Amino acid sequence: MSQSPADHRQCVLVVDDEFHNRQLLEVMLAREDCLVVTAASGEEALATVALRPPDLIILDVMMPGMDGFEVTRRLKGDVATKSIPIIILTARDGRDARLRGLNAGAEEFISLPVDHAELCARVRNLLRLKAFCDYHDRYSQLLEGEVGSRAAELVASERLYRSTFDAAPVGIAHVGLDGRWLRVNQRLCDLLGYAQGALSGVAAQELLQSPGEVESWRQMAAGTTDRCVAEEKQFRRPDGGLVWARVNASVHRDGQGRPLHFIAVIEDITERRELEAQVRQASRMDAIGQLASGVAHDFNNLLSVVISYSEMLAADMTEGDPMRADLGVIRGAGLRAADLTRQLLAFSRKQVLQPRSVDLNEVLLGMEKMLRRLIGENVQLSATRLPALRKVLVDPGQMEQVIMNLAVNARDAMPRGGRLTLETAEQHLDEAFCREHAGVKPGPHIVLTVADSGTGMDGPTLARMFEPFFTTKEVGKGTGLGLATVFGIVRQSGGTITVRSEPGAGTTFKVFIPAQDQESAARPSSLAPAHPTLGGTETILLVEDEERVRNLVRTILCRLGYSVLDAQGGGDALLLCEQHPGVIDLLVTDVVMPRMSGRQLAERLLTIRPGLRVLYMSGYTDDIVVRDGALDSTICFLQKPITPDSLGRAVREALDVAGRA
Repeated sequence: MSQSPADHRQCVLVVDDEFHNRQLLEVMLAREDCLVVTAASGEEALATVALRPPDLIILDVMMPGMDGFEVTRRLKGDVATKSIPIIILTARDGRDARLRGLNAGAEEFISLPVDHAELCARVRNLLRLKAFCDYHDRYSQLLEGEVGSRAAELVASERLYRSTFDAAPVGIAHVGLDGRWLRVNQRLCDLLGYAQGALSGVAAQELLQSPGEVESWRQMAAGTTDRCVAEEKQFRRPDGGLVWARVNASVHRDGQGRPLHFIAVIEDITERRELEAQVRQASRMDAIGQLASGVAHDFNNLLSVVISYSEMLAADMTEGDPMRADLGVIRGAGLRAADLTRQLLAFSRKQVLQPRSVDLNEVLLGMEKMLRRLIGENVQLSATRLPALRKVLVDPGQMEQVIMNLAVNARDAMPRGGRLTLETAEQHLDEAFCREHAGVKPGPHIVLTVADSGTGMDGPTLARMFEPFFTTKEVGKGTGLGLATVFGIVRQSGGTITVRSEPGAGTTFKVFIPAQDQESAARPSSLAPAHPTLGGTETILLVEDEERVRNLVRTILCRLGYSVLDAQGGGDALLLCEQHPGVIDLLVTDVVMPRMSGRQLAERLLTIRPGLRVLYMSGYTDDIVVRDGALDSTICFLQKPITPDSLGRAVREALDVAGRA
């Protein structure tokens, strides 16, 4: 990429031997106000820098020939290029690799794959700092050249320097060798929350939230070079607030090379650190959700076999058979496991929702009596509902579960009694709120507040409260899935949940759900008809890759009177459908299958038999049949685990509804 003579933008050099990596980084930096040039090797990078030193270098470590560490050492060892900040990219996220990069002189170290927001934030910060340092160096050189010539110009220059010092967008300070502030600008005072002059003589270490290690500064002062030391520190403000700052320090020496004081450039990175924490937490929750959904998927197949066979065996026994009670215990344990599985799916946002236009006021009103019995007489329940509340598109049963789980948690947090408050309101969420809460879109939202006067939660508990199986209750007192389920349902419904709590000060949950527009809310919800008759004589094509589940479904359908053709996968089903001479009334297929999904199979079979009706089965929503966890009213779907009753009703409904269409 060439640079025009009139292009005065800051220049970023991207060095990577992989063309696609260079292209990706160019795309990521496209919106930044900078010129991006590239090099395909370490040797080419050094040649490019020699022709036109860039303002910042993004450097891959693993390259043939000269690797990134060697390029960094050469650039930092050259007086002409040592001030160019370097960001090292590597897939080796280990301590040794980081130390090699930092010891070579790199300012930043980012692990692959690169996070777009993090990369752009670090590039902006380093370019801003480089621009300021370049300006500071040019100004210092100009000032030193004129000091000995004219005393009057020295006074004017000092005044200009003070103006620049105080007006800088980052904090600047001169720090004594003993660690005490000697001179600070207004931006640093604002950052740390002190008035001008209040920091004079105060030790910088006294303001650190955790007393920091200053050995690196001592080594810098004792050395013969002015190499910059960059550290991230957390400072404590007088009002009790905490602020994260990136501190870039260098040592100022006299003509004989003796250290006089440190020069520190201090930049507020609190917002960046908070964003990084949110990203880490979101990634952690997503990873747990993936694991939970995978476990739930396998369990649903196993539970289908356990529950259904126990029901069928019990149905074949006489009323007084002692084995019937044992089978009832097995069935009950299977149903309990199915409940836990549904909670795992709710947390991982892969359960099937049946959303309808719902008034949360009506949901609360309908649950009020049950909630009063649930929380007990020693807890006072207060419900405040906003009149004429706009409706939301949610699964009403799942919203009831959200309210019930939050109420149970509140009750358990008030063992000696207290007050539980439920409240509905409307709030328009702006861009700033949505930036802090990933996955939420700006606009009108309905807010459900659940507040208690209980024991509250500390910081570590708040950080983990939505994790599945995390609980502060005694063993046997809870599964740790209540709040995880709430989190999953709310997020899958397009909303978010916030929590405010302190030990001894109670807890307040706020659930935000997008409000419906008036036109959507006015549309009637279609309700599935009841089907008291479960059997039939139609011919059904069953496709299921899990043998135990396939045998189970075939057995149930045969018991109900249907004629069943079964296949292990899509290819077998296509062949069977072509060879079968008679009518096939219904395709019952699993969704997630190897080589060909249930949806793909149905589309191909419909070209052969246009009148074929379809019933999909799945253990979770990670497929193309259910969009964002919401069930399309035109699709017949059966959520696993399967029971004889649920399968019979779903098959009958698919046949009857399709027959009336």
